[in-house]
Amino acid sequence: MDPSRQQEQFSLAYARAVATVAGYTLYQPEVDDDSVDLGVAARGGNGTLRSPRLEIQVKCTSTEVLFEQEIRYPLKIKNYDDLRLPCHVPRILVVVVVPDDPKDWLAQTEDELILRRCGYWTSLAGRPESSNETKVTVHMPRGNRFSPSALQEMMVKIGEMRPL
Repeated sequence: MDPSRQQEQFSLAYARAVATVAGYTLYQPEVDDDSVDLGVAARGGNGTLRSPRLEIQVKCTSTEVLFEQEIRYPLKIKNYDDLRLPCHVPRILVVVVVPDDPKDWLAQTEDELILRRCGYWTSLAGRPESSNETKVTVHMPRGNRFSPSALQEMMVKIGEMRPL
């Protein structure tokens, strides 16, 4: 398999695992022409909005984007614009960082399944237009790990109509 396809499939599996553990339903657009790879849907809810939804653009890269306090990911301008402009359903960018060698991405025993490295998230909503023509470097705090608890917190905020 082409290495970029391998990264794409692994990052989708990571995002699906997080959403599944968090207890949400997933949907996938048939065509990704709007920078949405996966959608997350909650059933019911206690907030202002019933059944909140979140859409996710998932990217995958090796460790070269890791810095002490942040992730610096070069995002295509088309994706940047799709994720920063107002949408009815909130959108986030998730960047899954993997080791350089695909053999190191996963480890398994009878007791555990380990997906190596980590996914990080950010909302680009409301970010300014860029004068760049091809890519924008997105800075993501390393504390923004895409985890089941982080996703649950996002879904509560969406249900309460609060910004991410």
